[in-house]
Amino acid sequence: MTHSSSPAKLGTLTIILTLIAWSSIPLFLKHFSQSIDQFTSNGWRYGFSAFLWLPLVIVALLRKRLPKGIWRAALVPSIVNAIGQVTFVAAHYKIEPGLLAFGLRSQIIFAAVGAYILFPIERSTIKSKKYLIGAFVVTIGTSGAILLGSTAPTSDEIFGILLSVLSGFLFAAYAVAVRKYMNGINSVVAFAVISQYTAAAMIVLMLKYGDRYGATALDMPGNEFMWLLVSAVIGIALGHVLYYMSIARLGVAVSSGVLQLHPFAVAVASFFIFNETLSTPQWVSGTIAVGGAALMLTVQRGLARPKQLV
Repeated sequence: MTHSSSPAKLGTLTIILTLIAWSSIPLFLKHFSQSIDQFTSNGWRYGFSAFLWLPLVIVALLRKRLPKGIWRAALVPSIVNAIGQVTFVAAHYKIEPGLLAFGLRSQIIFAAVGAYILFPIERSTIKSKKYLIGAFVVTIGTSGAILLGSTAPTSDEIFGILLSVLSGFLFAAYAVAVRKYMNGINSVVAFAVISQYTAAAMIVLMLKYGDRYGATALDMPGNEFMWLLVSAVIGIALGHVLYYMSIARLGVAVSSGVLQLHPFAVAVASFFIFNETLSTPQWVSGTIAVGGAALMLTVQRGLARPKQLV
C-alpha cells in the first residue's frame, strides 16, 4: 500500500461504515415515532451522544489541548446541523423511511454546488464528465423514486417530502461548513465540540416543545429506551465522526455521492420491518440512482485529495 493510496482506501472504508450506520437511523426514528414526539427524540438522542463525548472535551480543556478558536469555528456547523436535525426527524412523522431517504439524498446537488464554490481542489472532480453523468443519473433516479409512487401523495406526505429535501440541503451545508470551518482539526475533537452545541439546542427545544418536557421517553419499556440510546451511538456519536473522516479523504462531493446508496438500503430494510412498499418504477429509479452513485465514486481515483481534518 502506497502512502498516496492509503487515504483513499481508508476514506472508502469510513464512507461505507457511515452508510451502514446512517441507513439504520431512519428505521430507528420511524419506530420511535410511535412512542415519543420529535423533540423528545432529538433531545434524548443528541443529549446522550454529547454526554458520551463530554469527557473528551473536559480532558482536552484541562490539558489545554483544544485547538485555539474551536468553539467559535464550531458555531456555524453546529447551527446548520441543529436545524437540519430538526427537519430530518420531523419528516419521519410524515412519511415512511424509504421515501424519506430518497428525498434526503437530494443533498448531492447542494453539496456539489457548495463544494464547487468554496473548494477549488474539488472542482476537477465536479467538472469531470463521469461526475456530471453520475450526478445527472442520481438526480433522475432520485426524482423518480419520489414521484413515481403507485398512489398520489397526501398533503402530509408532500410536506414530509419537502422536509426531507430541506434536510438534504441543510446536511449538505453542514458537510461544507465542517470542511470550511473545521479544516485541520481532529475529526473526533471537532464533532465532540459540535455535539455539545447541537445537543444544547436539542435539549432546549425538548424542554420547550416536548411532551412532558421530554419525560415521555422514560415511559418506554427498558429495552426500547436502551435502543433509543443505541441509535444515538450509531447514528450520531460514531456516524458523524466517520463522515468527517470520509469527507477529509474523499471530499464533500464524492462522499455525498456514495451516500446516494443510503435510500436504497433504507427502502429494502423498511420493506421487511415496516412493510413499506414502493412501486416498481420507484425501485427501478432507486437502482438507477445507485448506479449513478457508483459512477461518482470512481471519479476520486487519480484526483488530488483535499487537506485532511485528521
